[in-house]
Amino acid sequence: MDRILVGIFGSSGRMGSEVVRAVTQAEDMNAIAGVDIGEPREQIGRAQVAVDFTHPDSVMDNIEWCLSRDIHMVIGTTGFTPERLDRVRELCDAHPEVGVLIASNFSIGAVLMMQFAAKAAPFFPSVEIVELHHPNKADAPSGTSVSTAGRIAEARRAAGLGPVPDATVHDDGARGAVVDGIHVHGVRLMGLVAHQEVLLGASGETLTIRHDSYDRASFMPGVLAGIRHVVGHHGLTLGIESVLGI
Repeated sequence: MDRILVGIFGSSGRMGSEVVRAVTQAEDMNAIAGVDIGEPREQIGRAQVAVDFTHPDSVMDNIEWCLSRDIHMVIGTTGFTPERLDRVRELCDAHPEVGVLIASNFSIGAVLMMQFAAKAAPFFPSVEIVELHHPNKADAPSGTSVSTAGRIAEARRAAGLGPVPDATVHDDGARGAVVDGIHVHGVRLMGLVAHQEVLLGASGETLTIRHDSYDRASFMPGVLAGIRHVVGHHGLTLGIESVLGI
């Protein structure tokens, strides 16, 4: 069996080093090289798939570099705006033999949490999200919370629900960010890895849907599945639901 040759951007970071470990242990893959920001990317030039867990400021340049060399990509770096996604689609159209997977979260539990939240959203007038991460995370709100808020908002619109009730008049930032009409509160605290609560409320009851990643190893089954996916699926794939059959 031919092994998939994998290069890792951000290989010495917390997520990148975990990817190196997982790929090295996978029977159908070889980790051929890892590079960090500022190091020459040519080290991974012979990779079939590049995994990117770097920084929003560098990921777009990495995508252009890889696709111009027909290297598939699995991307867990966050910070993808609609405009950035449109640019990735343009690059995929220009390189139709290449597959790109972008996911805000590679944890199976986190994916299910987002689906459960969207399923529950039409039944509760009130909803807020609390996302909790380690203090070295570059972006807030997290990519997972932004994705969750978008799915909740879409489900609420389909159900004909109006705005989330909120009589707040004076707000000095305590109400958090607002993503697609949904309040998102970010916590950055030492000792945390990646955690999220979706709080839903109706008259006389609340529902809390929570997911916790206590170790970055929880993301690796999704990353490995993504690597196997992109070599046979060209174009842009968003999220790992279709990859995992969820």
